[in-house]
Amino acid sequence: MLHPSQFGLHSTWIAFQLNDQPISTQSDGDFNLIALMDAASCFILGTASISASVGEPSQLDAKHLLKDGQSRATQWPLRLIVPTTLVAGNLLKEAELHGVRIEHVPEAALEALIGEARQSFKEYFKGQPAG
Repeated sequence: MLHPSQFGLHSTWIAFQLNDQPISTQSDGDFNLIALMDAASCFILGTASISASVGEPSQLDAKHLLKDGQSRATQWPLRLIVPTTLVAGNLLKEAELHGVRIEHVPEAALEALIGEARQSFKEYFKGQPAG
C-alpha cells in the first residue's frame, strides 16, 4: 500500500474518481467527479465533472484539470499515478505531453492516499439536496 511519506511534495500526483456511485442531477444527468491529488500532501489540486455516460474526461477537461494542478502546485509532477480501474486516456495523453510518467496501480494500493478524501466527499454529499 502506498503512503504519503513515500513521495516528495509535488513530485507525484494521483488521478482518481472521488465518488463511488454516479452523482445524479435532474438538470445535467449523472456524472462522476475526477480528482487530481498531490501524493505527498494529499491536497486536492483540482476536480473535473465528467458525464457518467461519457465515462472519461474529454481532451479539454483533461487539459484544464492538469493545468489547474500545475497552477496550484507551480510545477508539473514527475509522475501521475492512476488506478487501473480509471478510464482516462485523454488525461494520460495530456500528462505525457508535459513529460509526466504514467504509473498504473491497483486501486486498493491507493487507499491510504485517497480514502480520506473519498470518505469526506461521501459525508459532505449525503447532506446535499439532489440538483
